[in-house]
Amino acid sequence: MICAGVLLATMDALSKQLTGSFDTVQVLWGRYFFHTLIIFVVLSRKLDFSFLKSRQPYLQLRRSIMLIGATATMYLSLRYIPLANATSIQFFAPVLVTVFAGLFLGEKVGIHRQLAAMIGFCGVLVIMQPGVGDFNFYALLPLATAFMLATYLLMTRQLIGKDDERCTQFYATAIGSVLLSFIVPWTWTPPTGIEFCMMVAQGSLGALGHFLILRAFQFAPASLLSPFLYSQLLAATVWSVFYFEDEPSSGLLVGATILVGSGLYIWWRERNKKLAKS
Repeated sequence: MICAGVLLATMDALSKQLTGSFDTVQVLWGRYFFHTLIIFVVLSRKLDFSFLKSRQPYLQLRRSIMLIGATATMYLSLRYIPLANATSIQFFAPVLVTVFAGLFLGEKVGIHRQLAAMIGFCGVLVIMQPGVGDFNFYALLPLATAFMLATYLLMTRQLIGKDDERCTQFYATAIGSVLLSFIVPWTWTPPTGIEFCMMVAQGSLGALGHFLILRAFQFAPASLLSPFLYSQLLAATVWSVFYFEDEPSSGLLVGATILVGSGLYIWWRERNKKLAKS
């Protein structure tokens, strides 16, 4: 799970680098097309194509659109704000999942988790600093990412037991890949050999990162592993500071600490409840 976090942060760092030379659509295409290609090759290596058939096609479609929307707003924000800031705000998504589960899935959300979600949002506000003179309105984009990512995660939860896991894994990026392949010719800028390799690396890192997450869940429960995905935030901060030379603000450090703390508190409460039941 730690390796997955580092790989996904590196993927985002490559994407930020590419957004300086290419339209966001082309960067998205590289991320989705090569991810989908790798997943397709892996899933069909035994000439078993049953993963292409979904019992919940409309839910898969909505879920995929949410993911591509989340990625699009994230990548667009990377043109204007530091990687560490965008990644920190994006990590409001796990907190939002708790709120959305209560609103849309009818799950009981206690006062402790409600307060943790409110505190997490305070952490987001500290990072964004609305009302301050140098407030960057592009910081709202990763906040939109967090909302769409939380919706995507809830839809993923709804698909459990209704569709094959391989099918859900494939269609997460396949639909976006097809849509972007129709759009990208209108925004295409010929890449150099190195830039094309960076696009391939984007998709490869994304595919490998998601594979490692699934692999980790085969060895340990999500309640144990979830906090270790915050390695993505740490790695993104390292890339932001040492490669892109973005100076971390006090608001980022304080807000990220609050946000991660609220997420860890929700994880701790969930884990204790499951241990008590068992």
